[in-house]
Amino acid sequence: MPGSTFQTNPYDLNKLLDDCHRGILQLPDFQRSWVWDEDRIRSLIASISRAFPIGALMTLDNGGDVNFKPRPIEGTPAEAKQMVPHSLLLDGQQRMTSLYQVAWRGKVVETVNTKKKKIKRWFYIDIRKTLDPFFDREDAIIGVPEDRVLRTDFGREAVLDLSSVDQEYAYLMYPVSRVFDWDKWQDGFDKHWRGDENESTREEFRVFKRQILENFKYYRVPVIALDRSTPKEAVCVVFEKVNTGGKPLDAFELVTAMYASEGHELRKDWYGDDGIKGRHRRLAETLRPPGLDTGILANVANTDFLQAISLFYTRDLRRAAESAGKKGKELPAVTGNRQALLNLPLEAYKKYELPVERGFEQVAKFLHMLHIYRIFDLPYQSQIIPLAAILADIGDAWEHEANRAKLVRWYWNGVFGELYGSAIDTRIARDFLEVPVWLKGGPEPSTISETMFRADRLKTMRMRVSAAYKGVNALLMKEGAQDFRSGQKFDHTVFFGENVDIHHIFPKEWCKNEKIRPDVYDSIINKTPLSYKTNRIIGGLAPSDYLEILQKGNDETPCIAPDRLDVYLASHLINPLLLRANRFYDFMADRQKRLLSLIEQATGRTAYYGEIVDDEDVEEDEDVFEAERTISAE
Repeated sequence: MPGSTFQTNPYDLNKLLDDCHRGILQLPDFQRSWVWDEDRIRSLIASISRAFPIGALMTLDNGGDVNFKPRPIEGTPAEAKQMVPHSLLLDGQQRMTSLYQVAWRGKVVETVNTKKKKIKRWFYIDIRKTLDPFFDREDAIIGVPEDRVLRTDFGREAVLDLSSVDQEYAYLMYPVSRVFDWDKWQDGFDKHWRGDENESTREEFRVFKRQILENFKYYRVPVIALDRSTPKEAVCVVFEKVNTGGKPLDAFELVTAMYASEGHELRKDWYGDDGIKGRHRRLAETLRPPGLDTGILANVANTDFLQAISLFYTRDLRRAAESAGKKGKELPAVTGNRQALLNLPLEAYKKYELPVERGFEQVAKFLHMLHIYRIFDLPYQSQIIPLAAILADIGDAWEHEANRAKLVRWYWNGVFGELYGSAIDTRIARDFLEVPVWLKGGPEPSTISETMFRADRLKTMRMRVSAAYKGVNALLMKEGAQDFRSGQKFDHTVFFGENVDIHHIFPKEWCKNEKIRPDVYDSIINKTPLSYKTNRIIGGLAPSDYLEILQKGNDETPCIAPDRLDVYLASHLINPLLLRANRFYDFMADRQKRLLSLIEQATGRTAYYGEIVDDEDVEEDEDVFEAERTISAE
């Protein structure tokens, strides 16, 4: 059997704190700063005072395959930073830092209260209250300000003054900073309470020492120690499973720590520093709409960016293996999965970071060309990754008409084939390999050949988070849909200036009055992009009524000739005669055919008319949703 890559052993708490103090035990640099508040610190002290378990720690032996940049525990002396640590603390940072700060460092603790306001505290144990079995132990742990005077009445009245050691003796308040070194404090305590008449008080302290302080001195913490042979992927997985108190560790954090050991600050690349915009902000502001802080790329994650780079790096590895004569299973996979990210060398990152950033910038232009302007309307966030990598790979060639038409077709097949919803790692890699070859005259990529759009799917698309639902909306705008009221096409300026969104054609209230089922009238077939003002005119009226209002006009809207209005309606793939006659079911059947033809044209694939599988969208409250979208747009 293969050997285990970890051991579990109990360690003395005071030894662990001393290791932190000397820099023998440090943190990997991806760990966040210490963040525990006063109440959590008090609770931790109370648990140890009762010898209650505080959970296991997890460490990683320094060196080996996982080479992280170390960082000392917060508050340790400068000498600790010069030490090469023996181990790195993966899980337990908050607990160990809290204990080091309050029980070992000997300085005031800078923490926060429950309102996240910064405060400075010394912590004390009320000797008498801890010995009272009926007193809540956490209430026996006291935090006092930096001057060691606890006040009430807005700071005017001192209710507990521990500003001298004699005052600590007098109030029987034991400083937590001395829990591992009580002899000198006890000597002073005995002198303060000398005399036969105070023997009971001195005995009280001796009981306190046996029942409370010795719990600290002999406290042992279970430590799961991962050895040097532990692979990166295992470190990531194990950390995510056990580190419930800290922030989740993703591949970006691990790669950041590994690059830091080589002197490169990946986090600064992404988030920026000292007034310099990081890559995340630069991407978020690409083609930013007027009045908004961010554009269509605002949700591109750091791991998305690394995935795109990994596609290039793993393709390089595969090409090198092919040149060496390797075949079949000997060839490394082209992938952007997490394991590939953990194996991404700094050299490859530096080689491809700028081309990939340029690729993402081109994605924004591509999506705007398809009339996809908002993150809210983006069918698949995940499809951006292969698109950015493809655009980075082919460069300006995507602007050639024939290539652009193919890329558009590939994109819509991914959307209407609903292929980027789950298990996408393989899909991303295949598209990255296949699409550029296709652009040069090779075979169709599998994303196109595998797409099958069911004709009846339109009837079940009712949810705004559905990729295909969003796709229909974008296709209508791309094909030149004109607003019912203004006749304007929904370009970038009109879209944001007129608060365009998707709305019912036969209004919801009218449908309810006609006893039409929600699962029928809420489908995408009965919806289309319209401006906020137009939707207000439509209200809950019958189509024949709101069309008449549009034709007659009002103080805000000029009248529209019936034949001109029919042109506007037709641009939405609406049969004007059926809409004017309020023939709902005939309208639905007719528009389904028209929308289906639009999708077939976009994908280059014939729809499937066979039996439908259960792929219905989940219901939602459309009224509330549309109201929220309208309010947020105003």
